[in-house]
Amino acid sequence: MTKKPANHGKPWTPSDNQSLKKLATQNTPTRVIGIKLGRTPAAVQSQASEKNISLKPTNQSPYNRRQK
Repeated sequence: MTKKPANHGKPWTPSDNQSLKKLATQNTPTRVIGIKLGRTPAAVQSQASEKNISLKPTNQSPYNRRQK
């Protein structure tokens, strides 16, 4: 059985939400956000969806079209 994160089952605090928003704007992967906040990636995705925080990476060239 896998080990549960530190904050498993605990409610999200305003500081957790603020950290989530900050990490999401820095293009941090969902799994890494979960590790930093002591949550599962699914919990991070759920909370981000509930708070209308986009987890999509930004500043990436579409279709891998980099100028050489």
